[in-house]
Amino acid sequence: MTLRHMQIFQAVYQKKSITRAAEALCMTQPAVTRAIRELETYYGVRLFDRINRRLYVTEAGTRLYTYSLHILDSFDQLEKNLRNWEELGTLRIGTTLTIGNVLLPQVLCRFRRQHRQLQVRTTVATGQTLQTALVDNQLDFAVVEGTIYHEDLLSRRIADDRLVMILPPDDGRASCSGLCLGDFRHDAFILRNPGSMSRSFVDHIFAMHGIALDPIMESVSTQAILQAVHAGLGISILPRQLVQQAIDSGMVTTVVLADESFVRENHIVWHRQKFLTPSALELMDCFETCSQMMLNPEEAR
Repeated sequence: MTLRHMQIFQAVYQKKSITRAAEALCMTQPAVTRAIRELETYYGVRLFDRINRRLYVTEAGTRLYTYSLHILDSFDQLEKNLRNWEELGTLRIGTTLTIGNVLLPQVLCRFRRQHRQLQVRTTVATGQTLQTALVDNQLDFAVVEGTIYHEDLLSRRIADDRLVMILPPDDGRASCSGLCLGDFRHDAFILRNPGSMSRSFVDHIFAMHGIALDPIMESVSTQAILQAVHAGLGISILPRQLVQQAIDSGMVTTVVLADESFVRENHIVWHRQKFLTPSALELMDCFETCSQMMLNPEEAR
């Protein structure tokens, strides 16, 4: 089994056709067919089912494709980085919304002072989108809120952060003490969109308290949610760093609950087969250091 076998297999997998893969690789169809059969013989599995002259990938084929992405990527990284290991090249990272707003700018400014020629491409997206990108080898690593359970991903915990319950500015309950989450079970909730890590965290907390959650409004925009709460349409639970200015200005108010702190974990995440360069590891360290100051300033002090 060679790297060329992996390249041919990837082409067949992606094209779902021996003919189209052969054309893309400038090879003959018999040569492509032979390479696939050699792989199947080598591993003792069927990678594609051939039904009515069409190819259907098997479970073993899907598994091999996941490995092949990272095998070939590791080889490409070796070819590119041996010549200019640390000074040239591109790091591809992703963050969820809160991390992207609060932590990412400071981290990149700090990192680029030491690596001026190294390009860092960033993606800010939902946690689900970032996990898919990591599995598909579209990112070197990501920084996300919450815990990751995907079997192909490894994680490294950084500083925790906290969400807060926000209320309209004239809501009298803000001055009350001893309130519990159940005291708000009949309120109208305005929440982040499904698929975001903040929304998944809130759904999990309410489920743990045995409270059904049926929001009247969902939005990808923190500002839209703040405006809706300010207008008295409902209440919300959002990351403290994203709403602190609105709280300080009196646009919304907040309440401390006796039975729920809304503290969540944050993690740096990467694929278990991903080759991480020294610069990638250094950027991870920057995220960890800055997270103590930006995500949880109380503990940093």
